[in-house]
Amino acid sequence: MGNEFDEEVEKIKERKLKELLRNFEKGKVMNLDATSFKSLLKSESRPILVDFWAEWCAPCRMLAPIFEKLSEKYSDRMVFAKVNVDECPDIAEDYGIMAVPTLILFVNGTEVERIVGLVPEKHIESLIKRYLK
Repeated sequence: MGNEFDEEVEKIKERKLKELLRNFEKGKVMNLDATSFKSLLKSESRPILVDFWAEWCAPCRMLAPIFEKLSEKYSDRMVFAKVNVDECPDIAEDYGIMAVPTLILFVNGTEVERIVGLVPEKHIESLIKRYLK
C-alpha cells in the first residue's frame, strides 16, 4: 500500500508541475515551495537559475528587478525561480545557503554555479550565457 501511495503522490506532483510550467508565462519568475522546487529539479531539462532570497533583505530587493529583466530576456531557454529562505528553511539548509541573496544555477538537477551577494547584471548574464543551449 505504501509504495502505491508514494507512486500516486509522485504522479500528482509531476502533473501539477507540468501544469505549472504550461501556465508559466514567458518572462515570469516562478515562486517555489519545497515540493515544487524538488519536482522542478527532477523534471526540467532546461537550466534553472534559482534566487534564494528573503523579504527583509535589502540586497535581495535590489536584485529582484535585475532577475525579472533577465527572466524576460532568457526564459525561453532557462527557468527562473525564487525560493524564500524564511518560508523554505529546509531547502536553504540543504544547499548551505548562509547569506542572501544567493543565486544557484542547476543543470540536470545538479548545482553547477553559485553567486553569493548582490552582483552587477552583466555578471549574472555572463553566467547565464555560459549554460544556454
